[in-house]
Amino acid sequence: MQLKFPQFFVAWLIIFALTLGGCTSGIESSNTSPISAATTSTQTVSKTTSESISGMKDLPRLEGKATVVMTVNGAPITIELDGINAPITAGNFVDLVQKGVYDGLVFHRVVRDPQPFVAQGGDPQGKDPKFPATRLGTGGYIDPKTGSERRIPLEIKPKGANEPIYGKTITDKPELQHKQGAIAMARSQMPDSASSQFYFALADLSFLDGNYAVFGNVTEGFDVVNNIKQGDRIESAKVTQGAENLKSLE
Repeated sequence: MQLKFPQFFVAWLIIFALTLGGCTSGIESSNTSPISAATTSTQTVSKTTSESISGMKDLPRLEGKATVVMTVNGAPITIELDGINAPITAGNFVDLVQKGVYDGLVFHRVVRDPQPFVAQGGDPQGKDPKFPATRLGTGGYIDPKTGSERRIPLEIKPKGANEPIYGKTITDKPELQHKQGAIAMARSQMPDSASSQFYFALADLSFLDGNYAVFGNVTEGFDVVNNIKQGDRIESAKVTQGAENLKSLE
């Protein structure tokens, strides 16, 4: 389902107004370290991705695929995560699932008008039922080892490329696209500001391709996703397959 003008234009305004990520507090320019050797060409991708962004080599990485079953409103959503094309983004999500970070969190932003757009959740502050709903969308995962928010770089693999590009948006068509049922990371306007917030694409959103990191898709239970209401909670999220593909230094 493609967004069409003028709905497309309205959705575009929504993106810039709310930045699809909410993580707008404490963002520092020093957190953004684009790969200097990377370009938007599918023929030229940096070969030093593991060293190109500070701290990237310490992040969890999914080397292969994994399956997560998320339960919302008593019904399962099966998500296939693609660590082949988005190893760090998928690895971060699997790691947070295994840590129980998503259990009990709220979907704080669901946009269906004027056309289906996104269902967004993953703010850890939402685990507290007393936390003001109006402030949800501003938090990320706080690593207990460092006491600071874990941030992951924007990771997008151009179609036909050998490796992803990190720290910058691209204009080429990516391997993982915003098809209906895609799962992607929310972030602020800073490319490397994603942490724990994610969103499901409720329609084909090709205008987001190259700007936000898709890392998997819903394989079963999209009807459950399609019925998520703002304020609904994730009852549980479990890795059911591929846990052995997660590589972490912890």
